[in-house]
Amino acid sequence: MDFKKNVIASIARHSIFALSLTLTLVACGDDSSSSPSDDSKESATIDVSKMSIREKVGQMFFIRPEALDTSIHWNEYAELPDYKLQHVNKTMLAINKDYPIGGMILYAHNIVDEDQLGEFIAEIRELNGSPLLAIDEEGGRVARIANNENFDVPKYESMAAIAESGDPNEAYKAAFTIGSYIKEYGFDIDYAPVADVNTNSENIVIGARAFSDDPETAADFVVSYLNGLDSAGIIGTLKHFPGHGDVKTDTHSGYAETNKTWKEMLKCEMIPFKAGIKAGAQMIMTAHIAAPKVTGDDLPATLSPVILQDKLRGELGFKGVIVTDAMDMGAITTQFGNAEAAIKSIQAGVDVVLCSREFTQVFDAVVKAVEKGDIKETRIDESVKRILALKKK
Repeated sequence: MDFKKNVIASIARHSIFALSLTLTLVACGDDSSSSPSDDSKESATIDVSKMSIREKVGQMFFIRPEALDTSIHWNEYAELPDYKLQHVNKTMLAINKDYPIGGMILYAHNIVDEDQLGEFIAEIRELNGSPLLAIDEEGGRVARIANNENFDVPKYESMAAIAESGDPNEAYKAAFTIGSYIKEYGFDIDYAPVADVNTNSENIVIGARAFSDDPETAADFVVSYLNGLDSAGIIGTLKHFPGHGDVKTDTHSGYAETNKTWKEMLKCEMIPFKAGIKAGAQMIMTAHIAAPKVTGDDLPATLSPVILQDKLRGELGFKGVIVTDAMDMGAITTQFGNAEAAIKSIQAGVDVVLCSREFTQVFDAVVKAVEKGDIKETRIDESVKRILALKKK
């Protein structure tokens, strides 16, 4: 595709000022044009009063394609590639009539090559709810497109390898490159950068996906990466709040926790997140880790009002969209029912529920919870305004 030459030329133009911009944002806390405060003002002008409860609830669900095909039943992630769901089918269209969605995330098994991806995204764009398109394209081992041999795009060893250069501008260039090709293919959101500080050598989940084990270094590279995506026209996502770098267990399979106090986290984990928020981050993804010395309980952060409302919204002042990590991960499904987890996450302050198992049942349960008053409709409205403001941009 011609975009490769365009990307190289654009990087040259952007690189001159990228590093100085990054340092200014980190040092002074200047908000960019897409700052959280601007998001808040814009969302306040969006009228959701004419939307039905189902329409509003639908905006809060970002799903796998398989969630709309009710003929698909799976227990393990390894089963999903066998279904080869790579186009919108009649079942998905029929379900989507009554179950609008705010967004869809594509995984490696949903992507074959450029032609198929282009057709699939065009079909998704026609779905009820006007969904945003998201992907995990961090660079390194988590890159759904770059690690597909049918795509001729730049590949990166890891974010840790980029940080070894000592030059945050290298993160900007990588993110601008990644953002440019996923934008070209039709995506809106990249669930990157990883803002975790990799302080635990036994961490099997984050590792080299993080930029550094030093919080200040991580912050510089996180902001540069975020700016690179923004320059390419892609919404970036800081992840995984409140920090997944100091745990040993894998939230894909079960319970995980950090034993740090909030005071300790402010000196480490929060530094990259605070820098990203000051730089204008529009989305933050939660971690399914518990922080009992912060919250006083063993609730995963995704379901914790202390973490999301008191800390992220209140103390850190984040005004953008909070998206869960995938709700079909073991840290959630081994402890909570699917509907229970979605409801608890929304009550805790989440805006987007990502990848719920048994989507249609969970959707109906959330609608019922709103109708019964277990979830206040004003709580739903807050999230929908943020999501629609993101779409408006």
